[in-house]
Amino acid sequence: MSRADIPELETRRLRLTAPEPSDYPDFKATFASYRSRFMGGPLNAYEAWMLYAAEIGHWDIRGFGMWMIHDKAEGRTLGMAGGWQPAGWPARELAWIIWPDVAGRGYALEATHAARRYFYANGWDGAVSYVDPKNLDSIRLCERLGAKRDPEAPTIDGSDVVYRHPGPAELADTRLSWAIDREIAHYADPKLTPEGVLVD
Repeated sequence: MSRADIPELETRRLRLTAPEPSDYPDFKATFASYRSRFMGGPLNAYEAWMLYAAEIGHWDIRGFGMWMIHDKAEGRTLGMAGGWQPAGWPARELAWIIWPDVAGRGYALEATHAARRYFYANGWDGAVSYVDPKNLDSIRLCERLGAKRDPEAPTIDGSDVVYRHPGPAELADTRLSWAIDREIAHYADPKLTPEGVLVD
């Protein structure tokens, strides 16, 4: 799938679009930061450039990939979410990363829920997320999405844990799907003031 054919997704607050060269500075800054420590970072400038080129090329090679997340109201980028399966990975992954200055506002939940819904409507029968066992924020997000740890699933390199997402039938018109939508609506409420540790 060429970049011109990548579909756009919209949610209550977000627009998910093909990654563009103009989005690279935010990507580079995030992957140079401590926030990327559970995703192979921090990366130097060359490594970040190579990874971003892979993000764009992944759509051509696999026919799916990561979307850039934009705030619909302001237009700025907030992070990335979508599908990911580099060579040698055992299964299709649902993945995400949110820029450090906008973490804790439910953007990862909202974007990943939309991406999963799109993939399931277009032929996926399931997905996993590969998570560093020390990455408690991502583990919490997997659980909020209804994913459960699968100790029998093959990992990438033995240092990660696998969270298996509920399949399409397990999500369709279920209490879980309703609960995710309610949580997203809660985050979208302009009166909300998040408390505690930022998650996403």
